[in-house]
Amino acid sequence: MSSQNLKLSDIAEALGLSKTTVSKVLNGYSDVNALTRKKVLDYVNKVDYKPNSQASFLRTKESKTVALILPQFNHEFFNSIFEGVLKNVQKSDYTLFVGCSNESSETEKELIAHYLRLNVEAIFISISQETTSFEALKSIQENEKILVLFDKIEKTILCPKVVIEDRKAAFSATEHLIKQGCRQILHFRGAYLPQISVDRYLGYRDALEAYQIPFDKSQVFLCEYGNEKEGYYAAKKVIESGMKFDGLFAITDLTALGAIQYFKLNKIKIPEDVAVVGFGNWKLSSFTFPSITTINQPGVQMGEKIFEVFLKEKKAKKEGLNPENETIKIPSQLIVRESS
Repeated sequence: MSSQNLKLSDIAEALGLSKTTVSKVLNGYSDVNALTRKKVLDYVNKVDYKPNSQASFLRTKESKTVALILPQFNHEFFNSIFEGVLKNVQKSDYTLFVGCSNESSETEKELIAHYLRLNVEAIFISISQETTSFEALKSIQENEKILVLFDKIEKTILCPKVVIEDRKAAFSATEHLIKQGCRQILHFRGAYLPQISVDRYLGYRDALEAYQIPFDKSQVFLCEYGNEKEGYYAAKKVIESGMKFDGLFAITDLTALGAIQYFKLNKIKIPEDVAVVGFGNWKLSSFTFPSITTINQPGVQMGEKIFEVFLKEKKAKKEGLNPENETIKIPSQLIVRESS
């Protein structure tokens, strides 16, 4: 009999096991002892058994597909998240669809609708910079699919969320500047809506308050997309304003790099005149001159956790439980380099 015509009952008969036991092994259930699991897996590998995915879907109502929607593709942090998700997807014999909103709420809606039509089991999404309405996110759950938010999240949506401890990390970054002797600390913040921007801004303020340094809103500059160009022009505004400053905490490494470029053009020494801390630990931050002190974000770990959370939610869903509103916080780390 060819492997294409093999059925679960054939495998069970050949191994002297029940059809249920074979099915549990092939579907990754944990309540099968290790020797039996090995026996089944060795046999199916030997005969090159390929399960009929369409029949499996009709039987289990599981498509074994999930979708990941990133706000940007050409981005080290999001690429590392993709790597982490893919690592666990492949281990679990799932298929992964990947899309990019390019920070567009309209593209985000279209991608969600597309993946729902493909009947994925779950959608993992970091919301776009433009997203202010969350009906598309709610439609995922209305279609009885699992939603996991990560990085840029919406707190009001009842679902699991996986984030970096942004507020705590921003406190650590600002505290480092304070401990270096800085007292007039600039913050180049992100946009007003993504939670990560809010949390990093609040962490900056928390540190000032903890060390009894008065907050001055004139020292905060908006860098909506956190890129190099915005950092450059925010630094230009600072210099043109004539304000005094001795430290800078930037929303991203790229923003910090843009600011450093402008400071250097204006003969401002780093870190002697101004100490600088970025956020993200992009590869470039260790190769610039000066190298940039930053917050490391473990993106691969975050990606792995996203898929683990999905499997946990899937199990809970089978048991008839409501979605958890758990927020899982991935620890970050301050990496001190030449810029501070």
